Amino acid sequence: MQIQVNTDHNIHGGEGLATYVTTDLESSLSRFSGWLTRVEVHLSEDGGSKPEDKKCVIEARPGGKQPVAVTHHATTVDDAYAGAAHKLGRVLDSRYSRAHDHKGSDSIRHMPPPEDPEQVGVIETSLDAEGGDAEPRAI
Repeated sequence: MQIQVNTDHNIHGGEGLATYVTTDLESSLSRFSGWLTRVEVHLSEDGGSKPEDKKCVIEARPGGKQPVAVTHHATTVDDAYAGAAHKLGRVLDSRYSRAHDHKGSDSIRHMPPPEDPEQVGVIETSLDAEGGDAEPRAI
């Protein structure tokens, strides 16, 4: 996974900022490294008189799929980056982690085949503790 950090001429931080962003993204997105080929971070200042004039746009490019982009505005560069990184983690988690994890367990497609295929769907009755018939159940 390649990480590229871009800043406009109003953002100061240089190589230290780029190193911090790169190492933070590598650790926070490591579980998605098999899907992502490149991540681009764009830090800029909108130049307006609003207090939230710093902006961070993070674009993640999964192999063979459409890119995913998130944006966050804040008063500082650090807050803008942290907000965008958090949003990107949530988007990638919903898009890729859940695609391979169906409600926390394996899907029926990944279950082992039954030991005795002849018994699939056969209803058996068992005796309850007093020797009477219990509810029938499918096996």
